Amino acid sequence: MNRKVFIETMGILGASTLLPLTAYSMTKTRYKMGLQLYTVNDNMNKDAVATLKAAKSMGYEDFETFGFNSEKGTFYGLKPSNFKQILEELQITASSGHFGFSSYLHKSQDDLRKFTEQCIKGAYDLDMKYITWPWIAPEQRTMDNFKIMSQKLNLIGEQVTAAGLGFAYHNHGFEFTEHNGETGFDIILKETDPELVKLQLDMYWVVHSSKTTPRELVKNRPGRYVMWHLKDMHKTSRDYTELGNGSIDYARILPDPVDSGLEFYYIEQGGNFTHTPMKSIADSAEYFKEHLQEYL
Repeated sequence: MNRKVFIETMGILGASTLLPLTAYSMTKTRYKMGLQLYTVNDNMNKDAVATLKAAKSMGYEDFETFGFNSEKGTFYGLKPSNFKQILEELQITASSGHFGFSSYLHKSQDDLRKFTEQCIKGAYDLDMKYITWPWIAPEQRTMDNFKIMSQKLNLIGEQVTAAGLGFAYHNHGFEFTEHNGETGFDIILKETDPELVKLQLDMYWVVHSSKTTPRELVKNRPGRYVMWHLKDMHKTSRDYTELGNGSIDYARILPDPVDSGLEFYYIEQGGNFTHTPMKSIADSAEYFKEHLQEYL
């Protein structure tokens, strides 16, 4: 009996958002422990091989790239073929990448298509599964621009899907700011095609900035949140911090991965490191393996 049937049979669907994850993890799925490489971006740009080797020794198996140079077609200053060779030699993968779409928000459809084609080529070269739009700049965060962006997301999603890859949008906190009772995230959900535009759910930003919860988001759009970002929130400053060092109780807020449609998750810390980025990813990995990996 799967989880959905179980819940409906027991008549507890309305209360499911209050249960710890173990109460409804009926289907066990093994996901690779992932890391968003923005966390160690400086290290990657200085010595990608040493950084990835160290991350692998901590237990990370899958990675999400950041900083694709479309003009040179490189990742961290490396040609895709060289970067792919590193991944293969270390027996690790890069299943998703964050690409710089925000600068194309108001450019022509032809310019956007050309840039997307470059991203597709880069993703192909690394055998990625997803291309991800990670954010828009502060000056772009208006309700009208969320509508324009939603149109762009559909166009990119159509192009990326036709190429045999997945496409997703990654939330921060600004999407949950209300304007006359509506948020940018509402617009994205309403005006993008769920078959073309999947979602990368950043748990930290949902907890930090919205009135909803990760479980409620998944309940309202099951199957669409194909990727997760996991990072903790400092108890005082509410800034980023290492997993286990903050205030987010992931054992209670994680949605059911099967209901979410989860394919990949990535631990991330965008800054505010207690010591160094490398020490932070080690501390987060240790905490995750001890307290949270059993759920995934």
